[in-house]
Amino acid sequence: MQKDSTTHFGFDQIPASKKQARVGKVFDSVATNYDLMNDVMSFGIHRLWKKFTLELCGLRAGHKVLDLAGGTGDLAIKQAALVGETGQVYLADINAAMLQQGRDRVIDKGLVNRIETIQCDAEILPFKDNSFDCITIAFGLRNITDKNKALSSMRRILKPGGRLCVLEFSKPTCQPLEKAYDFYSFNILPRLGEWIAHDRASYQYLAESIRMHPDQQTLKTLMIEAAGFDEVDVYNLSGGIVALHRAFKY
Repeated sequence: MQKDSTTHFGFDQIPASKKQARVGKVFDSVATNYDLMNDVMSFGIHRLWKKFTLELCGLRAGHKVLDLAGGTGDLAIKQAALVGETGQVYLADINAAMLQQGRDRVIDKGLVNRIETIQCDAEILPFKDNSFDCITIAFGLRNITDKNKALSSMRRILKPGGRLCVLEFSKPTCQPLEKAYDFYSFNILPRLGEWIAHDRASYQYLAESIRMHPDQQTLKTLMIEAAGFDEVDVYNLSGGIVALHRAFKY
């Protein structure tokens, strides 16, 4: 990416070189209340979205899995149960505060031998080619500065036959739902952030970042398929508020 290029941080246009730091400050602020806010702002439905994602991962005993932007470790812990003692899960996040939350949870669950935590940048993944059976990234892709570079990096480290599951906020598929969702996102969500996490600005950014994220078809064709993935399927959840993109590397 060129040094003088720009990108979006919410609705603001900023130098691309500054986005990672700006996003980092958001997650430094929300890390300790992240799980509570997920439950509150989604009415607990995020657990069902992640359960569906796990079902489509096709994990089996002995698989090696990377959960990118894994933060507090909720997906990684469930993945560890699916791959068993012969498998290995890597919980990765670029943000140290979020990763600390995940590491603490892994220790509390007694899973330090089966889940390795690693701080890394999704655009430059520090793993060998053809290393993983599955990669997941839940609600993290929209925060990455160069999404195409990150997707190419993910494909490189997937084994042939491996699969990628991208769970992300998306575009509602019906207009009445879209209007209600907009009202909730810009009027209710920031207030919840202020009341519970004492951080209105970060949840204002969340609402804006969702609107700036590519829609389902754009993410499928111009990004995931363009990165070289095959058989990209899109599953709209909760009327398209969230979408799961599953893809394979052949």
